[in-house]
Amino acid sequence: MTRGPRRLAARRQQAGATLIEILVSLVILLVGLLGLIGVMIQSQRAQLESYQRVQALLIVQDMVARINANRVAADCYVQAGALGTGNSATPDASGCAVGNIAQKARATQDLTQWQNLLLGSSEKDAASNNVGTVLGARGCITKDATTGIFQVSVVWQGIQVVGAPPAGVTCGQGTYADDTQRRAVSVTVLPPTAS
Repeated sequence: MTRGPRRLAARRQQAGATLIEILVSLVILLVGLLGLIGVMIQSQRAQLESYQRVQALLIVQDMVARINANRVAADCYVQAGALGTGNSATPDASGCAVGNIAQKARATQDLTQWQNLLLGSSEKDAASNNVGTVLGARGCITKDATTGIFQVSVVWQGIQVVGAPPAGVTCGQGTYADDTQRRAVSVTVLPPTAS
């Protein structure tokens, strides 16, 4: 007779142990899913950073092509400040010391179109707001006085703190909350050759 109650007690212990095993399995599954969500968020951030870098490179290459197409008036593309976010002034190259009137007008048109690209005019939403650019895009065109080499740069607001761009890229310096979130792409353009 003593065997019956022992079997019943063993069955009760076994049933309780199964419930604890299920709870432990659920906790392990939950931790795994939370880790997966974290990886997905990091992946989306990296994808957005990559997308912004590609867009900035396209904008830089656009201006480099414009300067190369109007090389006689290349000096007219150099601007004192950054174009794009935070700059509402229309670029004007008419007072440039090189090139004829048509070349200066082309430089002004190129700079205006480039500023519009920096401000996102390439894509509009349903309310006609500019949405086709990188976050806080600014563009700079500078010329080294000794070498005559032009530097075309586009900077923007990154999502994560990574590191500041090289010291040679001064475009947009100090205009973002933290310089370690300032992203930059830059291309050098050789001066026009004398013909």
